[in-house]
Amino acid sequence: MKFRTLRRHFRESGKNLGRNGWMTFASISAVTVTLLLVGVFFVIMMNLNHIAGNVEKDVEIRAHIDTAANEQDKQLIGKKIESIPQVATVTYSPKEKELNNLISDLGENGDSFKLFKQNNPLRDVYVVKTKSPKDVIKVAKEIESFNYVQMVKYGQGYVEKLFKVVKIARNIGIVLIIGLLFTAMFLISNTIKITIVARRKEIEIMRLVGATNTFIRWPFFLEGLWLGILGAVVPIVLIGVSYHYLYDYMKPRLTIKFVDLLQMNPFIYQISAILIVLGALIGIWGSVMSVRKFLKV
Repeated sequence: MKFRTLRRHFRESGKNLGRNGWMTFASISAVTVTLLLVGVFFVIMMNLNHIAGNVEKDVEIRAHIDTAANEQDKQLIGKKIESIPQVATVTYSPKEKELNNLISDLGENGDSFKLFKQNNPLRDVYVVKTKSPKDVIKVAKEIESFNYVQMVKYGQGYVEKLFKVVKIARNIGIVLIIGLLFTAMFLISNTIKITIVARRKEIEIMRLVGATNTFIRWPFFLEGLWLGILGAVVPIVLIGVSYHYLYDYMKPRLTIKFVDLLQMNPFIYQISAILIVLGALIGIWGSVMSVRKFLKV
């Protein structure tokens, strides 16, 4: 396509938006409302996914070493754990450190445990992190079979339920997002279709004078693009401002270490890019599908 022809299509698409003011406003409004709903849902689901990811990362395996094990046995256990393919990190925590951590975690109530420093009843521990949270159960069972491993803790019973709940929540989120996007495409397509139906005579005249389907389609293609992008502007601004206030309000009130919101930067830019791309694609799709029926021979 020649640059002069392409420039003409850009110019005509801009003029058509102005000529059909009310229909343009209706189309942009439909895009705005729909993308606002999609954007809010994306914000909720991405933050829930972030929190679920933090919870999964917090899951660890604690392998307690038998008191009968000597230093060589402990080193051998550490090497065997490191050799497991699914293991990401292995940290050795001697019983003295375990007792200090216990006293620190209990705060004022931990003073009574200081008496045990003379005769520490705790065990040396290997703290193990897996590459994937789903590998925790498998790795824990393998470590449990090692010699001189007295006990393995990984939140048995709770971890399985946690992974199940996270999986269900993510699957439901994906289904709802897909359903919402198809609803958006349907609503926006119908709104744009009304705009094009009102201009069907314009299309018929262009065909009568010998214009090709591609030549006719390009201005409508670009109009759909502009409608989608313009319709994404208001949702981006509203979501950006609202999330900024929500983040500032919630951040000091969230005290649980793995429960926090995604930071403004780069999250808000990611949401903005998603909404612009979705708006553009939905607008283009709506225009292409709507004008196609008038281009059939």
